[in-house]
Amino acid sequence: MENPIGIFDSGVGGTSIWKEVAKMLPHESTIYLADSANAPYGEKSKEEIVRLSIKNTEYLLKRNCKIIVVACNTATTNAIDYLRSHYNVPFIGIEPAIKPAALQTKTKKVGVLATKGTLSSSLFHNTSKLFAEGITVLEQEGKGLVELIEAGKIESQEMRTLLLEFLRPMLDQDIDCLVLGCTHYPYLIPVLKEILPGHINIIDSGEAVARQTKAVLEQNQLLSHAKQDPEHIFYSNADIEVLKTLVNTPSAKVSYLDF
Repeated sequence: MENPIGIFDSGVGGTSIWKEVAKMLPHESTIYLADSANAPYGEKSKEEIVRLSIKNTEYLLKRNCKIIVVACNTATTNAIDYLRSHYNVPFIGIEPAIKPAALQTKTKKVGVLATKGTLSSSLFHNTSKLFAEGITVLEQEGKGLVELIEAGKIESQEMRTLLLEFLRPMLDQDIDCLVLGCTHYPYLIPVLKEILPGHINIIDSGEAVARQTKAVLEQNQLLSHAKQDPEHIFYSNADIEVLKTLVNTPSAKVSYLDF
């Protein structure tokens, strides 16, 4: 089926997921919504997150998207059950990669850097309970990180200061895995590698989400068989310059959209 894959996030961070999806599914067209005007979702109530997720979903459905990737941990943990029960397309969600961290850790101490909305969700706690038995999971809200990424301040001193503040307590507890529980955070990996000791594994969900997207498209016979090059369209309802920088793909069309 030649209809596009729809992807939405609270802002530009979900482009880290888009990159993995585009790499694994090179013949698929995509439409990406960056709801940057309402970022971050992690500080909002569940009701507001559901409302914004409905708004994003309905726009993507108007554009005939055949599957929707909720490229936002907070929206997944708070809204995906509602979306799946109300709309007749497959939804792919994101959740912090607790399971691979639990399998890899040798110190039995795992750090999770995520938004308030993800850490306080029942899905996060159920996942931790299911996969992290016998493991100490040290949670840290990344307050302020999304705003700095949305402002293009990834390499700033302000970012480094915040990260050091958040990571020190985890390092003091001897973590050997750090789970990135927000799709914005993979853009911090170069800075994190400078800050963290070399033995700490940094784990995010991007490749796993791309694999699941491909599997669901195959199961539903929705894979594209188009001969022409795919089209990649990106919209933001705020400044598009950071989005352009992060996408950095010649074939991408990046535009402002008041949605």
